[in-house]
Amino acid sequence: MPHADLTSIKQHFGNRPFRVREAVDAGIPRHLIYRLRDAGALVMLSRGVMQSVDSDPAMNTEFAALAARVPDGTICLSSGLSYWELSDELPAQIDLAVPRGAHWPKIDTPATRLHRFAAETFALERLAQRTDAGEPFWMYSAPRCIVDAMRLPHVVGRDVALAALSRYTRQAGADPLRLTAIARELGGERRVREALQVILA
Repeated sequence: MPHADLTSIKQHFGNRPFRVREAVDAGIPRHLIYRLRDAGALVMLSRGVMQSVDSDPAMNTEFAALAARVPDGTICLSSGLSYWELSDELPAQIDLAVPRGAHWPKIDTPATRLHRFAAETFALERLAQRTDAGEPFWMYSAPRCIVDAMRLPHVVGRDVALAALSRYTRQAGADPLRLTAIARELGGERRVREALQVILA
């Protein structure tokens, strides 16, 4: 395995996951990328997404792999609630939102459940996050994850949504008015208001 070849890739991408197409666009031959994979220097995280095998394992690396594969994708719903420590559930699949009307990606690994969210409000409360190794991905804010869970109880589970809302209200800095403002934008304001009235009573 030519050390210089892997060095060239690391100069472009560091230790973060990268798309094969990104590397080819950066002038790295496709055959070289797959040769490094076959030699064990690169590992495939998802279809068309690679990472250096000597990268330090990071929490949420699967989120970063999805971000490399689906740049517009945003972690949401149950996965978001778990990320923000608003749920003790361990989702078997990663919940990933894409804008309605955008390309519907086919993802084999990691296990992913795709959702179409309205394009006009897709960017609402969308935050840039990084793994502990500095790998970028997109995540909805804790309040948006709660509102989405409340308006989509058939996806998340009503009990999970209500528990997340209750846990949020007990946190320092909780802002119920922000929740209702987000719900007004996305829909489901009445459901959120009624749940808050019960929890805060």
